Amino acid sequence: MSSSTIALRGLDEREVTATVAEAGAGLPVVFLHGLVGLNDHWEEVVRGIRHRSRCVLLELPLLDLRGQDCSILGVETLTTLFLERHLKEPAILVGNSFGGHVALRVALARPDLVRGLVLAGSSGLIEKTMMGEVQIRPSREWLREKIGELFFDRSKMRESDLDRAHAELSQRGGARAMIKLSRSARRNNLGSKMGGVKVPTLLIWGRQDIVTPPEAAEGFRSYIPDARIVWFDRCGHAPMIEAPDQFAEAMLGFIDELERRDAAG
Repeated sequence: MSSSTIALRGLDEREVTATVAEAGAGLPVVFLHGLVGLNDHWEEVVRGIRHRSRCVLLELPLLDLRGQDCSILGVETLTTLFLERHLKEPAILVGNSFGGHVALRVALARPDLVRGLVLAGSSGLIEKTMMGEVQIRPSREWLREKIGELFFDRSKMRESDLDRAHAELSQRGGARAMIKLSRSARRNNLGSKMGGVKVPTLLIWGRQDIVTPPEAAEGFRSYIPDARIVWFDRCGHAPMIEAPDQFAEAMLGFIDELERRDAAG
């Protein structure tokens, strides 16, 4: 997988350096991570679908954002700029948690950029989050417990993620950005606006997700006209980490479905 950095300028006209990884060829699929996410978290899923699609992983430095950029609108704006600049055709947007929320907003505001949606534990409707509780310089033990809540199988939690979160949230700016982004997302309940989503949507949900619980998935399905759910048992808020093979299998089926629709006109 190749990796590079790009500079984007969003609402504040500050330069934001994003990391982009790519693999495969075919129908473009863009992966968007959550508040404590990384491109790395998608790698096993990408390994399972790169023979069928051009996989593009966009990693924005969310906890380094400031001003207007540090909001759900700011991240949507940066993501839209990336899609406009780097893709030549509409893409499937795949988002986990906060990243799913951003994907939904892009689909509503710029349907010309979106071919389909895959939402996994997306915010935007119901979210029971730890982020509003984030402390300045939190203890490692507190963070281990809070990040552990994202998983059904806590053995899947990576020590490197805990180390990174502890380092970033020990900085006043990082903790404040986490709180600001989380509050911005919670205030932006999309509700009935999701009836404006015009593309096929696949909801991939862990039955044991306690952050965006199963009723959130059912809510998305009721609001989005062309949506269906694939449930993962014994899985929490990060299905791409806990069940990457199942995630890839579900995505391959979704790609097949989109290609059949294209062929049928």
